Amino acid sequence: MCCSGFLKIMMFIFNGGIFLAGAVILGVGIWVQVDRNSFLDILDEVEDASSLSQLVNVSYLLIAVGAVLLVIGFLGCCGAIRESKCMLLTFFSIVLIIFLIEVAGAIVLFVFKDVAGELLQELEKNVQKTIKNKYGDQNKLTSVWDNTMEELKCCGYRNYTDFTDSPFYNKGKLYPTPCCNSTTSDNECNADRAGKADVDGCFDKLLQLIEDNALVIAGVAMGIAALEIAAMVVSMVLYCKAGKDR
Repeated sequence: MCCSGFLKIMMFIFNGGIFLAGAVILGVGIWVQVDRNSFLDILDEVEDASSLSQLVNVSYLLIAVGAVLLVIGFLGCCGAIRESKCMLLTFFSIVLIIFLIEVAGAIVLFVFKDVAGELLQELEKNVQKTIKNKYGDQNKLTSVWDNTMEELKCCGYRNYTDFTDSPFYNKGKLYPTPCCNSTTSDNECNADRAGKADVDGCFDKLLQLIEDNALVIAGVAMGIAALEIAAMVVSMVLYCKAGKDR
């Protein structure tokens, strides 16, 4: 009886965490969907990138994942408290399916990493083309890039040359101020100053940010996997005990 009570508490803790995580992810998904001034708006302006623009729909994925986690947390908590075999089995099945999908996704990413590289090359080509055609001419895209460069302390997709021959550059043969960083105190960011500043591109900055937090990301992924396995084990133990008690 003591063991059963302990398992119920553990199950409640596991699923309480899952429920809260689902609520957070659902909230983020709703926020991304509502806030159209985020970095994802860049993709709306990328030419010849209809497939890439679908990344904007990441908010729908977040909402779906959040909703599923809420359901899982609810089933796990209620199943443990009420000792409902139906809820516990449903909970186990859903978590098992998610775990298998995660494993399959990791394998696919590893096997088809070359495909991901090709997609990144396509993204780079289209983003650079969009910058050259619209930066300094279209206010929405210009504002998004300016905010991104200020926030990440970066310049262009790869470097300052992405802005060469753009509408902004053609107005005065100058580059955006972030491309000169601290080498100039005024708005005269010309090619010489931008070259000396050698500010990293925003894509490289994002990669560096991911690399700097790789251990944290890996730790979180391992923690989620361990949580899922533990939750499945506990739910099965409670399922078996519920059958014996009745």
